[in-house]
Amino acid sequence: MTIKILAVGDVCGKTGLQHLSRHLGAVKKTYKIDFTVVNGENANVVGITPSQAEDIFDAGADVITLGNHTWSRYEIGDYLAGASRCLRPANFAPQCPGRGFGVFEAAFGPICVINLMGRFTLDTNTDNPFLVADDIINSTTAKIILVDFHAEATSEKAAMAHYLDSRASAVWGTHTHVQTSDICVLPGGTGFITDLGMTGASHSALGIDISQSIGKFLGDAPRRYADAGGPSKMECAIFEIEPETGECISAQALRLT
Repeated sequence: MTIKILAVGDVCGKTGLQHLSRHLGAVKKTYKIDFTVVNGENANVVGITPSQAEDIFDAGADVITLGNHTWSRYEIGDYLAGASRCLRPANFAPQCPGRGFGVFEAAFGPICVINLMGRFTLDTNTDNPFLVADDIINSTTAKIILVDFHAEATSEKAAMAHYLDSRASAVWGTHTHVQTSDICVLPGGTGFITDLGMTGASHSALGIDISQSIGKFLGDAPRRYADAGGPSKMECAIFEIEPETGECISAQALRLT
């Protein structure tokens, strides 16, 4: 018997939170999902608050992953220190609050979820995500290993997936908010997609008000990003996995309005 893992792309703003709350439960039921990981680092458009994290859990997430905007809301630090199911990138400095991975018990056995952040163009002072991945994978006995690689460059994401092929059950990219068309199962049995996409406003610039985004490129004075609102979508992927071996059997990308 196989199990189905649902990975949901970056939830962006109030629009994304509302869409997730309205539709995630039905999606899980329709596709018979066994475990759900949601990237929530843009739930506040930039960053996430504790109450927004709780909203994502209430919607049906089993684990929340974050990314480069983790610390944009200062109050998330104390929350991460006590919330084992909300992960921040594991290659942040060790003194940062929270956890970068966790092993979660499920009816079909333990699942290891790892959150990593890329270094190319993100200008962050982080450890090498490839070496951090090695350390975590070598430390766990879980057969099912899921990796959210929050990164800018498609090349870095693809390199990570191939580096972990046969060692991770699924590797998916987040951060760029645009769903890619390359979902597949790699030769060693690892499911992969370069980017899941996002959950938020359909008519937007990556979830942001279009006029504001245009203004930024025209040279307008900086201001806090605004949620675009309006019609919304959820972009995600389903990975079907053999629990005894951790091998990915099939992978499917979805865009749900």
